[in-house]
Amino acid sequence: MAWVRVRRPPLLQSKLLCLSLLYLLTTLPLALYVSFSDPSRCLPLHLLLRPARPSPPATALFDYPRDYGAHKYALPTPRALCSDPAVFSDYNTVLQEINGLGRNLSATPRASPGLRYKTGRRDSFAGNLSTEERRSFFNHTDSAVEIPCGFFKDFPLAQADRSAMESCRGVVIASAIFNDHDKIRQPKGLGSHTVKAACFFMFIDDRTHRVLASHGILEDEHVASASAFVGAWRVVTLQQQQQLPYEDPAMNGVVVKHLLHRLFPNARFSVWIDAKMQLTVDPLLLVHSLLVGKGADMAVSRHPFNLHAMEEAIATARWRKWRDVDAIRAQMEAYCSYGLQPWSPSKLPYPSDVPDTAIIIRRHGSASDLFSCLLFNELEAFNPRDQLAFAYVRDQMSPKVSINMFEVEVLEHISVEYRHNLKRDNGGGGGGAKQGIARMASSQDIAGSSCEGYLMKMWGEPSE
Repeated sequence: MAWVRVRRPPLLQSKLLCLSLLYLLTTLPLALYVSFSDPSRCLPLHLLLRPARPSPPATALFDYPRDYGAHKYALPTPRALCSDPAVFSDYNTVLQEINGLGRNLSATPRASPGLRYKTGRRDSFAGNLSTEERRSFFNHTDSAVEIPCGFFKDFPLAQADRSAMESCRGVVIASAIFNDHDKIRQPKGLGSHTVKAACFFMFIDDRTHRVLASHGILEDEHVASASAFVGAWRVVTLQQQQQLPYEDPAMNGVVVKHLLHRLFPNARFSVWIDAKMQLTVDPLLLVHSLLVGKGADMAVSRHPFNLHAMEEAIATARWRKWRDVDAIRAQMEAYCSYGLQPWSPSKLPYPSDVPDTAIIIRRHGSASDLFSCLLFNELEAFNPRDQLAFAYVRDQMSPKVSINMFEVEVLEHISVEYRHNLKRDNGGGGGGAKQGIARMASSQDIAGSSCEGYLMKMWGEPSE
């Protein structure tokens, strides 16, 4: 009796082919669903780019020691709908255009047609200006008038770092870590020429430097004349904690955050990124798409929850983002007395009164520079919570600043947010070391308050 050997068809002998067919059959329905579903749904980032963004570098920008934990505790981004998704141009086109803008403006001195700044020495970094003094500069119609914009005290930079900052032209990407509050994280999705075409600066204080040195990321002893690089970032250690402008680390961060046009006097654009954030898109693409392409002076995300400045003030007190509740109340009372109104359609094209300032993209020019100076003066006068003073300065300054307030879903798709470093002590932090014991805001009667009319309008109730 002869045995008959049955062989499988050649088509089924290839495991790779079988797996490919299985993958096709499982992904095809999903692709069809995405194609015919709501077009405003947020697609994966690489599908939002038209055409595709540049491929990232083949090697990592920096290899962190495992115990540093640079990528622990990322926050989830649950939103999936985009009413206005960002669309990015081809990387090479953007690179040429941004470089061209820098070259075309390089022959024009940065001081003109920009602002003129007050100089001299005062008892605080921003001059400790009164309310009347600060407001006197809101209407800036005479370019010969000098504007107070910080630096009435020294900002402790090494000469080598200062020279590098002055030589930065084009786009500067900046961040800061004070009091070891965050981690140094490398930007992702960079084009092949971005690290050379743009300037990446990370500002830290001595305490942060000591922690980085303990992980072997920086040298144990900082040499003022030497450059320190961690991946894409040039790390600038501000010398001697006691020489920093403010005792509160958050206010020292505000200097870098809002006065980049003064720290980098020859830069044409800047991208500020909070150290809790990690960029996942090339910053040149962000400048081109969210700023240049919109013809705006600034680009910043809307707040994910709050529309009105008073909502943000209440949340700041409720969640103890700033511990001095009475100071927050006094700040908002002052703003209401000088005409702050809740958001309404009459404020369009500004779609909100509250930004998420984790990422700020600026065109360095008279409008955005004036806004940054006026806002910084308010922050020194009250507290570093820049979202509280944002609408007050924006609505009352003249000339107006053009701001592209993009959807929060865009912010979540161009960056990843991480939790701050946990602290064992009670010093520093969001409320400052001298704010005292935190307490809840009380529900006092608003009758007679300068914000009574504001609150009635915000709640949609008649004021009489």
